[in-house]
Amino acid sequence: MIRMLLAEDQHVIREALVTLLTLEPDIEVVEAVESGDAAVAAALVHRPDVAVMDIDMPGTIDGLDAAGELRAKLPACRTLMLTGHGKPGHLRRALASQVDGFILKTASPEELASAIRKVARGERVLDPSLAATAWHLADNPLTPREADVLRLVAAGSEPPEIAGQLFLSAGTVRNYITTIVAKLNARNRTDAVRIASEAGWI
Repeated sequence: MIRMLLAEDQHVIREALVTLLTLEPDIEVVEAVESGDAAVAAALVHRPDVAVMDIDMPGTIDGLDAAGELRAKLPACRTLMLTGHGKPGHLRRALASQVDGFILKTASPEELASAIRKVARGERVLDPSLAATAWHLADNPLTPREADVLRLVAAGSEPPEIAGQLFLSAGTVRNYITTIVAKLNARNRTDAVRIASEAGWI
């Protein structure tokens, strides 16, 4: 019997998944929670074989952060990330966090149950539709300083404010922004923020 913990913040989806997975003869849902914080706490109590977690959840930590904590605190518990969208940034973080599986919510109940079984056996699972994305994840073209500048742009800071925070001249900050926009093939700095955020670079 595979002991499984489910973390999903949307009540309807959480209850539906519990109902569906309970029908599987070899899967026991030991707990279902709604946040990353609760997932870690529940896992330490119930010690499941597999934690199936949504990525975007409320609380101080999201599903990927929770997976990292579980790897440190309960290494025997394997992690399968469940998400509604395969953002490159999420996928990059998942691979870097060494999660055991990554599957989309569009998967059928049979595919989800199969993924849980594979992860429980020690296999790695990657949703087929994400395989090409994983293969083509580009390396971050931004330097650490460029990333710092873009993070401040994303926070709504203007070049003079960024200059003050990073101890640069306003002209240098503008040059950085021009370089960033060019590197990312963005239309403008707002588009650069979107591209870098989706890729997980800032």
